[in-house]
Amino acid sequence: MMSHRRPRRNGRARISVLTATAAAAVALSAQGAQAVPAKQSVKSVKEKVDSLYEQAEQATEKYNGAKERQHKLEEQVDDLQDQLAREQAELNDLQDDLGTLASAQYRSGGIDPTLQLFLSADPDTYLDKASALDQLNTKQTEALRQIAEKKRTLDQQQAEAAGKLAELDRTRAQLGRKKKEVQDKLAEARELLTTLTAAQRATLGASDARANRSNERVDLGNDTPASSLAAAALAAAQTKRGAPYVFGASGPGSFDCSGLTSWAYAQAGAYIPRPSQGQANAGTRLSMSQLKPGDLVLFYGDLHHVGLYAGNGLVLHAPRTGTVVRYESISNMPFQFGVRI
Repeated sequence: MMSHRRPRRNGRARISVLTATAAAAVALSAQGAQAVPAKQSVKSVKEKVDSLYEQAEQATEKYNGAKERQHKLEEQVDDLQDQLAREQAELNDLQDDLGTLASAQYRSGGIDPTLQLFLSADPDTYLDKASALDQLNTKQTEALRQIAEKKRTLDQQQAEAAGKLAELDRTRAQLGRKKKEVQDKLAEARELLTTLTAAQRATLGASDARANRSNERVDLGNDTPASSLAAAALAAAQTKRGAPYVFGASGPGSFDCSGLTSWAYAQAGAYIPRPSQGQANAGTRLSMSQLKPGDLVLFYGDLHHVGLYAGNGLVLHAPRTGTVVRYESISNMPFQFGVRI
């Protein structure tokens, strides 16, 4: 009888099939690993998020600088436009006066003066008229000089106004770019935070919560401010402890770093520039050992962060997005110098 058993495959064929199956499994496993990214550690995400927040703050201070330039340019353009309107009105009056003088001269005579004297029945009257005509000529010459001078002034002011308007347009464009840069950095930080689990996010938030709670009882020491102005500025800022950090905000409900310091000094009756880099040049520079409560304190090489020295090695400041106005050790950031207003 014939056998109905199927022929067995040789060993080499079985090994090839197993190898191919194993390779496919490895490939599918690798694809699955790529499709679902591994969760990052809290420390790694915090470092990246802190870096993004710092970059956002750098862009924020550039935004604040552009915004301050915009306000100044708008005021300058308004003043120039007011001046232009006044100069144009004065030019119109001068031109009207010149037209009146020309009409009077025409009525005083269009005949040769010698012939007028020969034909005159009353030479004395004619001579009086001739004297008046000379006076009209003198006035006309002066009017023409004033008109030419006024036109030159008007042309200069129009050119200056055009230049200011062009600069204002460039500043507004820069303002838009910096605002977008800040928003992009903050969005990137939020996206990074979503890679954490709920428990990891809670752990991350707990450190900020502890920092805020540590502000409930602080020892500012016994050092006294260098002036009543500095004392008043610090006292104003202290009333805003707990107010949230918001980029571009300058109070009264929320602040960024330079928004808090400029607001505080404004409450004390002193104007200081809005961006931190401007505040760095607003007064006398100080070393750390020279600091007194109420002095400005600048951080980082590009001076993109500023706070108020509060005493006993503490700074009162608006740290970054996600935090509130609070006290913090001056050693937590790279100190550059202080400024006494």
